[in-house]
Amino acid sequence: MTRTAATLAMLAAVALAPVSPASAQRSKPLVLESVGSFYVGGKMTEIDGRAAMAGHMYVEYMIPARKTQPYPIIMVHGGLRSGTNFTGTLDGKEGWAQQMVRRGYAVYIVDQVGRGRSGLYEKLYGPLRVSDAKGVMSRYVQQKKHALWPQAKLHTQWPGGDEMGDPSVLALTASQLPEIANFRRQQELNRDALVALIDKIGPSIILGHSMAGAFLWPVADARPDKVKAILGVEPNGPPAHRVDFVGAPEWFKYGPLALSYGVTDVPLTYAPAVASASELKFVQQDKPDAEGLIRCHLQAAPARQLPNLKMPILVVMGEASYHAPYDHCTVKYLEQAGAKATFMRLGDLGIKGNSHVLMLEKNSAEIAGAMAQWLAKAIPSQRPARRLGNRG
Repeated sequence: MTRTAATLAMLAAVALAPVSPASAQRSKPLVLESVGSFYVGGKMTEIDGRAAMAGHMYVEYMIPARKTQPYPIIMVHGGLRSGTNFTGTLDGKEGWAQQMVRRGYAVYIVDQVGRGRSGLYEKLYGPLRVSDAKGVMSRYVQQKKHALWPQAKLHTQWPGGDEMGDPSVLALTASQLPEIANFRRQQELNRDALVALIDKIGPSIILGHSMAGAFLWPVADARPDKVKAILGVEPNGPPAHRVDFVGAPEWFKYGPLALSYGVTDVPLTYAPAVASASELKFVQQDKPDAEGLIRCHLQAAPARQLPNLKMPILVVMGEASYHAPYDHCTVKYLEQAGAKATFMRLGDLGIKGNSHVLMLEKNSAEIAGAMAQWLAKAIPSQRPARRLGNRG
């Protein structure tokens, strides 16, 4: 082994090693009634003459010993990632899953179909896409250096060094997994598996990060009576047309239609109804809402409505993320279609400096707290009945 190879091997070992007790989060023990896993969805098929399951989703769960909230939270990770994004931060703290369990929620954490423990069959799902560590650096770690979007300079929450060999960077890179390259296929498969999960566990809150945002709306559309709230953490966007980041002075390059149903690429229930996505017409703003923001694509007037998206919706956005120039467009699109969405700009709450992988950064617990506060107002807690003693 060369000296370079030995050095890289040592760095990788450090990155993947368990966090030392000295750096782990100090808190009271996490008391659970039960913890476990199961698979949901999918169907039997044949691969090279062998019977196999496909389209299924891995789910792990944590049920608190004292469950005070009426509905569980389903956590759905973003692109090229897995459910591990919600079970710990890069600096050894508890993840959003444990944070919400401590607040009395049952939590179900998935690996998307064709990802991680859900299994990947290239012959069934099509070609794969793999992560590019260079993209990881420019979008999550070295934002200030690359300066591809106006808010990149505000990043302060990365929990480590900003060079490729830093343990925090290697840990993030190691967590990136191959995924199905066809995004529409991902949306179809995950929509169906998440609907099967909700049918299994009952009425739920669904949290989706990044790419999973495109699954949130069709799942809620399919089960409007069972999806009790949506937490869109920098959900996939912007609506309709793709945007690329090119740096100053132009900052943004507008691309082709990417989400044919506005906020997803799979069918949604619109009113008046549409027989196909081609009936939806999108128009772009003449000018952005403010400096540093893109010009949103919205529906042409009169806008069709999304009658099934009547549940409380929260869209969460980090101050320094590449979503900062456009997540307001998702909120505007939903509002135009009749949904009532709350836009949580973390920077406005004093939660500063987050990139797109905000659940892994230094102030992750603060963000979980902000979402929990919103949920407490949107969905009343399940309070135990008061016991009345004999008055004699």
